[in-house]
Amino acid sequence: MSGCCDNDCSIEVLRERQRGTLQVVLGVNAVMFLVILVAALYGSSTALLADSLDNLGDALTYGLSLFAVSRGVSTKAKVALFKGGLIFLAACAVAAQIVYKFFVPSIPIFEVMGAFSLLGLAANSLCLYLLWRHRHEDVNMSSVWECSRNDIASNLSVFVAAGAVWLTGSGWPDIVVALGLVWLLLRSSIRVISSAMVELRAAT
Repeated sequence: MSGCCDNDCSIEVLRERQRGTLQVVLGVNAVMFLVILVAALYGSSTALLADSLDNLGDALTYGLSLFAVSRGVSTKAKVALFKGGLIFLAACAVAAQIVYKFFVPSIPIFEVMGAFSLLGLAANSLCLYLLWRHRHEDVNMSSVWECSRNDIASNLSVFVAAGAVWLTGSGWPDIVVALGLVWLLLRSSIRVISSAMVELRAAT
């Protein structure tokens, strides 16, 4: 009886740890979405806009992950599947912005791109650090880890694009990096959806 109780307690402790981590990273990403969105619109940067949408997708993802923490494998797999769909929609939104930039070209403000990409990098590095220990616990936390790792690559790419805009005096580096982020988001979406489908089939 005590062994059963110990096992139940261990599972509950794990769930509480996951909830605590998800609440922190949810708050960080919600704030960063608003901050970087304003910066992207002010700085006229498609790459920075992609970064902000990534934060929005993450905030929604972490909210869904909080819902799934105490649920069964099937529910966690369905939530992960939905997360994959959100990542795919973010990729489509950035792609639409890229098409718009082809017809209405502009040169982004590289100082804004550089400063806010570094701010985002600091925030997402904190999230990645907090999520590190949870990355192999279940499909729910694994998909959350995937999203956070993408954020680091996204921030670094925007910072590089800011430097390239400064060197070339052109808006093309911003578009090129945005295209790379679309590919990264699509790749991540496929990976999360594939993992979720495997878990869902195993659960049913």
